[in-house]
Amino acid sequence: MEIILEQFLKDLRGSGMWEWIAVITGIASVWFSKKEHILVYPVGLVNTIIYVVLSFQNHLIGEASVNIFYSVMSVYGWFNWARRNAAHEHIVHVCFSNGRDWKMQLLFFAGCFVVLYYSLLFLKHSFAKEAIPLPDAFASAAAFTGMLLMTKKKVESWYWWIATNIASIPLYFVKHMVLTSVYYLILLILAIFGLLEWIQRAKQQQGR
Repeated sequence: MEIILEQFLKDLRGSGMWEWIAVITGIASVWFSKKEHILVYPVGLVNTIIYVVLSFQNHLIGEASVNIFYSVMSVYGWFNWARRNAAHEHIVHVCFSNGRDWKMQLLFFAGCFVVLYYSLLFLKHSFAKEAIPLPDAFASAAAFTGMLLMTKKKVESWYWWIATNIASIPLYFVKHMVLTSVYYLILLILAIFGLLEWIQRAKQQQGR
């Protein structure tokens, strides 16, 4: 335990400025998503672009692909959340997934996981020797699914964020990016509260 703590403090002191900026903007982005505020997307773009670079530097190819996907989907989500009808009311509202939605998201997750896992295995045997295929593929596939659902304001997006955060905490710790590991712990806590808040919003929306 003492050795782990010493390594944690050593790696924390070694965290660079860009990692700090990514962590701060990432926490702010999740807070905005919890509040259903459109600033989730422009603030989140700063976070994802920085993490694309950091992930490649640390051979986290799956996580790099996630952040590239985040960046693209942030532009789409920004547009989708901003859409209004003729009465200037938002078109997209927080809602629950139906049975068809669940099947689609599980298939989407499974497809992403298989592609990422075998891609990472290939990369591990070529130039990314330090890649960790299984947890990286799981965290990345869950994140892909969560981001897709968030652009549609689906409550279930938070379940996928929770899964992503749980998998990412040890993944970044072993890569000596302990600040990012702590960041995902904070995101995990925010995701739980985000889930509870969106469940209430979806129920209120159903009651209208």
